[in-house]
Amino acid sequence: MTDLRGLMISAPASGTGKTTVMLGLLRALADDGLVVQPFKSGPDYIDPAFHLAAAGRASFNLDTWAMDDGLLDAISGQAAGAQICIGEGSMGLYDGVATRGQSGFGSSAETAKRMGWPVVLVVDVGGQAQSAAATALGFRAYDPDLPFAGVILNRVASPRHERLTRLGMERAGIPVLGALPRRGDLALPERHLGLIQAVEHPDLDAAIAGYAEFLRAHVDLDAIRGAAQGAARGAARDPGQGVALPTPPAQRIALARDAAFSFTYPHLLEGWRQAGAEILPFSPLADEAPDAGADLVWLPGGYPELHGATLAAADRFRAGLHKHAETRPVHGECGGYMALGEALIDKDGTRHRMAGLLGLVTSYEKRKFHLGYRRAVLNAGMPGFGPGAALRGHEFHYSTILEELDAPLAAVADADGNPVPETGSVRGHVTGTFFHLITGEHT
Repeated sequence: MTDLRGLMISAPASGTGKTTVMLGLLRALADDGLVVQPFKSGPDYIDPAFHLAAAGRASFNLDTWAMDDGLLDAISGQAAGAQICIGEGSMGLYDGVATRGQSGFGSSAETAKRMGWPVVLVVDVGGQAQSAAATALGFRAYDPDLPFAGVILNRVASPRHERLTRLGMERAGIPVLGALPRRGDLALPERHLGLIQAVEHPDLDAAIAGYAEFLRAHVDLDAIRGAAQGAARGAARDPGQGVALPTPPAQRIALARDAAFSFTYPHLLEGWRQAGAEILPFSPLADEAPDAGADLVWLPGGYPELHGATLAAADRFRAGLHKHAETRPVHGECGGYMALGEALIDKDGTRHRMAGLLGLVTSYEKRKFHLGYRRAVLNAGMPGFGPGAALRGHEFHYSTILEELDAPLAAVADADGNPVPETGSVRGHVTGTFFHLITGEHT
């Protein structure tokens, strides 16, 4: 195996500016002529689309809680031909779950250690100066085996503020790789699940180009490139050793793909394509029916609650789903699951008719936050998996179930084994889950 040289961009907490740094760094390195492979640590399904826009190369999730070593190796192998890998962490550097998953607890630090990527810690130094060094020092010392490249100071208020903060880092022996002045115009637009989708950004390429210019002016790109390292154990094994991405649940897959349905993990789609499946995109918002010759209709998660009236009026889409479901499987995840139900009530209390293939009524009028890893053991089969199969996934939404009239699809638990009431549903050929599938467990 060969090394995959790279870095992990992380932070002490969410909201410190690491996504801006990530996108600017990806574009700046690509503009310098490097082939850059982006990755996302953890289960985020929005950031990879931004990474693709910045680097011009598909980004993939690496998740030590949900994925076993074989799948992590297979996903690492997607970096073939890249000169440097840049991973973006999720939450704080050491944040994970309490109970070990397939190969770890799900923290960005675990991903960095497994891949051998030194951490670049983005530290928001607003409201402090030399004290920021104590934060950075604690993060470096918390796990002495974690490779640590240095820090990027973010939201620096003035030259004096930068000088004082650098003095503290120098005293702590922590390299400063850059110092970013405070700029309010660098924030990406957000909504309730975090960033808006990349396809919705009014001028994403110009925004990323601005981030790259900002980083080039205030960060030592040569030092960052020089800090990249890699561990041989993070590189992909030879395909003959049985390492592979997930296999497709059908040969011809009609995949809903538009502003309402877009949350699918890139490693799943890539695995389906590499295995020879034909993916047939269609847009429910454009009232398109799924391909009549498809073996499976798959509705990913997304934001159907923002498009309730449009979906309610999509008669061709609804008729096509019903026709398909008479003889062949239909599956929905989160937003796709809600769209398969009887009705969806938006935040204003307006009830919108959905496909009516499941007896599910969901509401956003009274928001309830659902977030976390999920382990599901299927009571009935769903596309790609038979009864009794154990699946790993992640749930992230604000909807509430008002009615759920069908048989439960699975026994679902959180990362620590506590039962979760959102069990999913099955009716005939139609299945749905609130969790987004990451992988099945191998026995």
